[in-house]
Amino acid sequence: MKYRSFGKTGYQISEVSLGTWQLGGKWGAPFSEQDARDTLAEAYDQGVNFFDTADGYQGGRSEQAVGQFLKQHPDVHFTTKIGRKEEPLSAEHFDAQHVDRYVDESLQNMGVDALDMVLLHCPPTDIYYQPETFFELDKLKQAGKIRHYGVSVEKVEQAIKAMDYDVSAVEIIFNMFRLRPAKLFFDLAKRQNVGILARVPLASGLLTGKFTADTQFAPEDHRNNNRDGQHFDKGETFSGVDYLTGVKAAAELKDRLGTDNLAGTALRYILMYDAVSAVIPGASTPNQIERNTSAAELPALTDAQMAVVQDVYDRYLKNPVDYLW
Repeated sequence: MKYRSFGKTGYQISEVSLGTWQLGGKWGAPFSEQDARDTLAEAYDQGVNFFDTADGYQGGRSEQAVGQFLKQHPDVHFTTKIGRKEEPLSAEHFDAQHVDRYVDESLQNMGVDALDMVLLHCPPTDIYYQPETFFELDKLKQAGKIRHYGVSVEKVEQAIKAMDYDVSAVEIIFNMFRLRPAKLFFDLAKRQNVGILARVPLASGLLTGKFTADTQFAPEDHRNNNRDGQHFDKGETFSGVDYLTGVKAAAELKDRLGTDNLAGTALRYILMYDAVSAVIPGASTPNQIERNTSAAELPALTDAQMAVVQDVYDRYLKNPVDYLW
């Protein structure tokens, strides 16, 4: 495992880290505390020292599992996201009073004195023009409840606007099917020493290259019930890519890149960008961890392979993906 600087935090974090949306069970499946513990332990054994969680993941049980793990492994860093655990979602959930309450609840859930990093969890665009929310985060830093803060975003424009404030990190969707962040935002973040976490790196599994037109997902799985944004931004599900188009594009990538390990290659692609602090693929069981972490050991993509990714994106995905997010 290799480690990268996480922006202005001063932390050195594993370039392949762990997102915990699926921790302890697949989407829609019951939560298993044992699977959660084993998955975190396996990640740590593979050199992962950074976990990304949220107050709404698994009804708070993801935060609790990470918090328990931290007691035995204080060298691990983490991010938790706040603002999306109550429905229906509204801008009100990101006002100063809600931010204060959510931070206190995350502190209690995780059993820590201070949160390494708090990210606003994909707030509506209007919140970026509501400076009092960010000023409240500044106050929480001064009070010692949080060490750093940032945002998890849907759109590049939100990421850029967030840097008007004292953010230490931005979490953004970036993968072979979502290339726009690399155009301008990455350079701006490097200039301001803002860390970048690349989320949804496998486009909800499309970039494993294992899905077909006939693949079925569980009724509660967002890949089955959120393709048109019924529950949250449709860009979260398959990176906003039309499913059948994504299956076709993934098959072409697999063929033209000459790999049977498209998932690893897709993660390694993200690591080609030095603006990225870490990529945060998810895992619901320990046996998925090595699949993710081994990507750090793959050889760098060649210029020709990078050009293939751009070509497939331009022909299959740029319209409408590039213009929406």
